[in-house]
Amino acid sequence: MSNIAYSPLVFGQSSGLSSFCSLRRSTFGPFRAVSSRKLLFNTQRGFLREPLSNTVTCAMKSYKLSDLTQREVESLKARPRIDFTSIFSVVQPIVDDVRVRGDDAVKEYTSRFDKVQLENIIVNVNELPDPELDEAVRESFDVAYSNIYAFHAAQKPVEKVVENMKGVRCKRVARSIASVGLYVPGGTAVLPSTALMLAVPAQIAGCKTVVLATPPSSDGSICKEVLYCAKKAGVTHILKAGGAQAIAAMAWGTQSCPKVEKIYGPGNQYVTAAKMILQNSEAMVSIDMPAGPSEVLVIADKYASPVHIAADLLSQAEHGPDSQVVLVIAGDGVDIKAIDEEITKQCNSLPRGEFASKALSHSFTVFARDMLEAVTFSNLYAPEHLIINVEDAEKWESFIENAGSVFVGQWTPESVGDYASGTNHVLPTYGYARMYSGVSLDSFLKYITIQSLTEEGLAKLGPHVATMAEVEGLDAHKRAVTLRLQDIKARQAV
Repeated sequence: MSNIAYSPLVFGQSSGLSSFCSLRRSTFGPFRAVSSRKLLFNTQRGFLREPLSNTVTCAMKSYKLSDLTQREVESLKARPRIDFTSIFSVVQPIVDDVRVRGDDAVKEYTSRFDKVQLENIIVNVNELPDPELDEAVRESFDVAYSNIYAFHAAQKPVEKVVENMKGVRCKRVARSIASVGLYVPGGTAVLPSTALMLAVPAQIAGCKTVVLATPPSSDGSICKEVLYCAKKAGVTHILKAGGAQAIAAMAWGTQSCPKVEKIYGPGNQYVTAAKMILQNSEAMVSIDMPAGPSEVLVIADKYASPVHIAADLLSQAEHGPDSQVVLVIAGDGVDIKAIDEEITKQCNSLPRGEFASKALSHSFTVFARDMLEAVTFSNLYAPEHLIINVEDAEKWESFIENAGSVFVGQWTPESVGDYASGTNHVLPTYGYARMYSGVSLDSFLKYITIQSLTEEGLAKLGPHVATMAEVEGLDAHKRAVTLRLQDIKARQAV
């Protein structure tokens, strides 16, 4: 007698790769997730039977929202677990060593982890020759620079003076953060686009010292595309190092690396751990945001192209094995089999298909009854990237509450935001979009409030301040006002 699986879940996701799965209990008690190439439920024919065997390939689990309890739905927002306790134990000694030994420690870790011997870890950008790029490559980065610059320049704050009551004037002014550190990853992929995303707003803000850290090539050189972007966007120093040692060098400062006051940029779990450790240390450095592996949530209906859906999911899955992608099917009539086939076809043709397949193994599909349920789930999940590939996508824009960046309509792939639309691709992940924003011009500014009172203003406001200070029992606060009020009365009596 063969093993038979029955499931109320519709599913058709598979990468066609070497990992296998069978029907199993999920972490949600009696709720079970099924992964299979074959559609397990059909609205016309009811439940279909699927024999369990080791020939069933697994990519993404599947869940039907209407079948889940609220607790089970809440559980779906959890990301793949990162064991920061063990990571901190690895990173903390590196951070401490760089603080003590500076350049020598950075050189040692770069030799150990990247197999590169460095004579100097810092180069001044203005001393480097302009890199030679293919004309098409140069033009593409120039277009990206122009769009990123235009979008971020439009974010310049407008100074406003508010006279709350006669003689009481208040305003808030913006000032650039003087020294900033930009981290540009270079492990499994070179990311010159990140150099633009971080350096352009720093340039607009007017940051005086801009240190860009990026892992060196095997010969100790800097990626020519990264260098081109750095020079164009006004970077002052390049730190030829990656990982926790680069973050520590910028945070503490070394013999050659300037100390920075804020660190920005994505990175792996060791980079993230170093940023988290150092922002709570004596280094007196802040960070842009907590960050984790890259992720995307795609909402699609029957009008969305299966080819586009698969391509968008894989565009984030290829970042690395710890990435996560989520497909939310809105309503009926979606060709699940076609999406499954496209994922298989496209994944198998990707140079980074192995990374993508591992990411798909802890990704999932959810089925929503309609767009309202789909958007509600998306807001709960709070994705780094949200693609709304449905009919009349624009009308759902106002319903989005939690997302790093949103891509609206069938002609807006997430890739345009990653590179050249103008928005910033350094975004909160891991659900932090519920309370953090992506990098913007504001990330490189600090705000100072200024108030100025006339004699008339203090005469009107002062008694109220004195009363409040008395209530709080702060007599010196009260006297700072009342002594001035006495002077005003004396002046008026003359």
